[in-house]
Order: sequence, then structure tokens, then C-alpha cells
Amino acid sequence: MTRILHVFDHSIPLHSGYTFRSRAIVTTQRELGWETVHLTSSKHAAGAVPGAAARGEPAAGARNGAAALAETVDGLVFHRTHPGALAALPVLEQWDVVRTLAPRIRDVARSERADLIHAHSPCLNGLAALRAGRALGIPVVYEVRAFWEDAAVDHGTASENGPRYRLTRALETWVLRRADQVTCICEGLRRDIAARGVDAGRITVIPNAVDIAQFPLLGARDAELEARLGLREARVLGFIGSFYAYEGLDLLLEAVPAVLARVPNARLLLVGGGPQEAALKAQTQRLGLAERVIFTGRVPHGQVPAYSSLVDAFVFPRKSMRLTELVTPLKPLEAMAQGRVVLASDVGGHRELIEHGKTGFLFRHDDVADLARCAIEALSASDALEAVVAAGRAFVERERNWRASVQRYRGVYERVLGRAP
Repeated sequence: MTRILHVFDHSIPLHSGYTFRSRAIVTTQRELGWETVHLTSSKHAAGAVPGAAARGEPAAGARNGAAALAETVDGLVFHRTHPGALAALPVLEQWDVVRTLAPRIRDVARSERADLIHAHSPCLNGLAALRAGRALGIPVVYEVRAFWEDAAVDHGTASENGPRYRLTRALETWVLRRADQVTCICEGLRRDIAARGVDAGRITVIPNAVDIAQFPLLGARDAELEARLGLREARVLGFIGSFYAYEGLDLLLEAVPAVLARVPNARLLLVGGGPQEAALKAQTQRLGLAERVIFTGRVPHGQVPAYSSLVDAFVFPRKSMRLTELVTPLKPLEAMAQGRVVLASDVGGHRELIEHGKTGFLFRHDDVADLARCAIEALSASDALEAVVAAGRAFVERERNWRASVQRYRGVYERVLGRAP
């Protein structure tokens, strides 16, 4: 039986789109009868939140201090990597990830008798995996979920085409050209990877998907929560996720006055938090929308369906930039699966997911007036949207379920191993 060693940046019990995709991949691979082993870089420790470790438990059989290097979460054992001596030094902390992760990959691969290494972005994981894979003589598959340099631009830690951006892009390209096989989550990334000189035959798209069992059709609104938030009789636009600048939530707030002029009982529900939270709250006050916009803060993952039940239409107003043009998000798929109308900007990542007028609606990116128009039409014609909702749900069930996506790894692994996994 083939043993696949997955190398992640971070994992559950931390909650992010990255960790949820990781969990879905390995659990579905196991359902298919494949054996998986899991390892995280030292960035998992850096990203830990209070109480996160307490929700895990030492891996079965761990002893003599080994519990600190393994943790069982949701029945999955994750081998961990401790930060090294350079972890506290600017710039060098990135190299510390590679220098500590490479020997951990080598040791875990040997002890678990791994047949191949499947490293998931960022490229630091790919660098470490290539070093370990070459030492062990086993193949390396590298998966790109987004380009690290583009995310850094939005977060303000790098400038586009600046020294750090160019270095990161060069490292990413170095890994892509040397991995035995490359996977990515969407066509936008595939085209960019091929343009870097990577043979198209070595690139496979494994699209984001949804576990239908975890995102069933939403029923009636949660009456208690509806009353507590003052949303009875309201038509609700919603966003649930992290408040990053590229999400365009400032544009959504700018559109609210125009929506209210046509739909007076409209409300905007913003669930989550992040770097832009303070700025968005200040903008809400400046626009005089304090009574029309509800900020809930972050909520426990188990409570998200209750908040989703209050939303009539989810809005994803991502701004146009390399990150959003290339990468497909998960949230629109989750909203479709739950039977909600999806309104999204026409950036490349959204166009791969949404067929305008059939599975959802697209408005012009960075265009407040068109966003408002789209929202008004959705809130004013809810009965006519049943066909769109049904088509969105059917699209997820048919094409964007995890079993269908994960099956695509079979060909990738066969090409590097010469046999089926």
C-alpha cells in the first residue's frame, strides 16, 4: 500500500481555508483506501491560538517527550516541527522554516516508510521537501494553493516587484521546475505555472470543493439569533470570513446606501474579523450605517450555519489583483451548497466558479454602482432566484465535491510512482 507524506504549513485545530482543504484531502484519500501521513512546518506553532493545542491530544504511542512532536486532531495524527534558533530573527526566520522542516520530513518519511512526499504551498515547504526527497530518493509532488508573494503584497509585507517579491517568486519557480509533479487549485494558477516554463504535462488542477454532508441546504432562519441581531423582517446581505483588503468589503459598505434607497429593510451582516476590521467599523460610522450593518466578530465554527441561515444573498466583492484573478476561493462554493444566492465580482477566481445568471451573479469588479445594482435585484426578486439556487447546488454536488476532486490525485501519483496509489 502506498504511503503519502503530506507536508503542510499549518493544520487543524487551527481554522482557515488552508486547514479545511488539507483535512478534506487527507480524509477523502483515506476513504479511497490510501494511506496518509501528516507533517506541519514550524509555522503551525507560530500560528497557534490560545487553547488550540488543548483541543488535540498526544499521538497514540508517543513517549519520552515525543508527544511534543505529534498531536492527534479529529482522528488524524499530525507530526509537528519545532522552530529553530533563527526563528526570532527577521528574514532569517523564513530560512529557519526550511532548515528545521527538511530533517523532520526526512525522519518522518523514514519512520513511516513513505513512498512519496506531497508538499503543499508555500514554497518553503517545497524547498524542504525537495531537499529531503532527493536525500531519500523518493518523488516529490508540490501543490500550489496561492502564490506567497501575491498574498504578501495584499498584507502589506511586500511591494509588487520589490526585492522580497522577486526573491519569493524566484524561489517558487525554482521549486515548480524541480518537483516531479505539480498540482494547483484552479486554471488561473495552472496558466501562470506553465508560463514559468513548467511542462504542462506535469501540472494537474485539483479544484477546491465542498463536503456536501458538512454544508447541507439551510432550512428556516435561526429564530433566536435572528431576534438577537434585530434581523426580523430584514432582507440580509452577508459575508462570512476573514476581513482582508482584497475581499473588497469597503466597496460593499459603500454600496449599502444605494441598496437601502431601493430596499429599505436591507441589512448587511459581517461575520468574522481580520486586519481590516477596525477600518471597516470606522467606515460604517462615517457612512451613518451603524444601525444597518451588523458586525458579529469571529464566531465558533459550529455556530456558522446559524448565522448563514439569516443571509438571503452572500456577497463576495473581491478587488482585482493578481491574487484574486488567479485563485479561486472556497466561500462561494459553500454558499451555493447551502442553497443561497451568490453575488460576486467578476475577477478571474470567481469566473471559474460562477456562471452568471445560472449558478449565481457577477458584477463588475471595483464598481460600487454595479455591486449595488446586483444586490438590489437579488433582494427584490427572491422568488425568481429559485432556479439559480438549485443550479448552484447541483453544480457543487456534480463537479465540486471532494471525492471527485481528490480522485484526480490518482493520475498524479501514478505518474511519479509508476503504479496506482
